[in-house]
Amino acid sequence: MIRPAIRALFLALLLLAAGPALAVQPDEVLDDAALEARARTLSAEVRCLVCQNQSIDDSNAELARDLRLLVRERLIAGDSDQEVLDFLVARYGPFVLLEPPKTESTLILWYGPAALLGLGAIVVIVTLARRRKAATPTPLTPEERMRLDALLDEEDDTGRPA
Repeated sequence: MIRPAIRALFLALLLLAAGPALAVQPDEVLDDAALEARARTLSAEVRCLVCQNQSIDDSNAELARDLRLLVRERLIAGDSDQEVLDFLVARYGPFVLLEPPKTESTLILWYGPAALLGLGAIVVIVTLARRRKAATPTPLTPEERMRLDALLDEEDDTGRPA
């Protein structure tokens, strides 16, 4: 038997997961299943300009709906997937794509995080190596050893200096 609290949590998670599925309205769905599949794929690649962290496929914003309809209109007109994306980029700029194109101006977006991670790893390795080197004690010189022995000989049996 499932406890009521677990059942409520499971139901809440199901409702949250179903949210994006509700974004595409029934009146937007195309009759042609192949075109609709292409439209959903393209909609997942296009950023909602209102929400900015969601695709237009997941967003309930009015502008996202307009963009979904625009994508479907272009597909019905016979545009290829790339032509639809090119049209949206020409109209709204490259920001409209969830995955920005790899150009000279976006190289830092693509490779900057990996470079920073690698640089951070190098700093950590160098720091740990320096600590390890500093932590290893150096042996006493013969003069230091003789002086230590002399100091230890001066102590009495209680361990205190004489």
